[in-house]
Amino acid sequence: MSWGEHMQSKIRVAIVGGGIGGLAAAVALLKRGIDVSVFEQARKLGEVGAGVFVYPNSLRQLERLGLGAALGAVGARVGAGSEYYRMDGSVVGPVLTTDSTGWSGMYGMHRADLLQVLADAIAPDRIHTDHQCTGFSQDATSAHLEFGNGRSVEADVVIAADGIHSTLQKYVVQQQPPEYSGFRAYRGLVPRERLPHWRKEAHQVWMGDNKHFMVFPVRRGELLNYVGFVPMQRETVESWSAIGDRDELAASFSGWDPRVEELLSKVESCFWWGLFDRKPLDRWVHGRLALLGDAAHAMLPHLGQGANQAVEDGIALAALLQGRGREEPITDVLQAYESLRRPRTDLIQAEARKNGLRYDSRYADLAQRDREIANSAAFRKTLYDYDVEQAVRSHLMHQ
Repeated sequence: MSWGEHMQSKIRVAIVGGGIGGLAAAVALLKRGIDVSVFEQARKLGEVGAGVFVYPNSLRQLERLGLGAALGAVGARVGAGSEYYRMDGSVVGPVLTTDSTGWSGMYGMHRADLLQVLADAIAPDRIHTDHQCTGFSQDATSAHLEFGNGRSVEADVVIAADGIHSTLQKYVVQQQPPEYSGFRAYRGLVPRERLPHWRKEAHQVWMGDNKHFMVFPVRRGELLNYVGFVPMQRETVESWSAIGDRDELAASFSGWDPRVEELLSKVESCFWWGLFDRKPLDRWVHGRLALLGDAAHAMLPHLGQGANQAVEDGIALAALLQGRGREEPITDVLQAYESLRRPRTDLIQAEARKNGLRYDSRYADLAQRDREIANSAAFRKTLYDYDVEQAVRSHLMHQ
């Protein structure tokens, strides 16, 4: 069915941005019988070679969408042997990899693999690449998008899933530039066969000297994803594909745990990007336009929740829009989405900043840092136990 051939009463949703958040939202909306089209500025869908965690709070939602088998086929289960260390390799404590029931619903994923699983769940004719959004307007009955290729689209709801540098965010709030954290992250992948003794399911984090380093498996455990966080006073662009200096990376962690030095000796090439986030926005919704994912709540990666919160956003929107007709006050539904989601993401943004301080050992007393790392397991359980579908049902019951 083409974009223009719809039942008059069926809500039409346009998603701007074909990354993980946009595609997850599209799958969730389609599963609930809502008409969706995705518009992506790149000429083809794709994610660069970085690892991402899928945690229990989003995995349970993705499994409900029927994606469990596909994710299991490309993900790497994370669990046994996951630990925090000081920079010399002495153990600080375990990394929590389950929710409070003991469910080990956690995968290390190659971002490209996760994106492909989501894309495969959407009919190709619903995904429109080479569509760079250049304008937005709305009136009492619909919203309108303009694209650089000359196309225009009308929809009942527009979801801006177009990242931290969102084109559409300015139509919701007065834009402020992202805030630079002062850190550069080096990242890359090492074939596990080069480190055959490496713990198979482990998420390992080394902390110290105003830096930290982490490793976890991706792509069925065939690859080890590493990230080294290094202070950099000169602002570093937020690029996922800038070529890094492997010797500079190795030198940054010289003298650390021999396991870190050994892994870095196997690195042939790496990438880097600057770490940015934003303070919580004043609002996420304006009329028929709603922000999602990094466009709404860009956060530092120190809780690994960025993609997971984008998935939750999409599930919440889909659950709230399910069964709605075009004649209903859709703007009220989008306001309910903002009211439901903002308290949770505001908290996670703040906690991600705090966790970065712990990981980078910016404490006079490291014993205090270690106690906070141990105590953070309780907070992580609340993250992983959260069920966004249940939260929506509770919200609707109390309206």
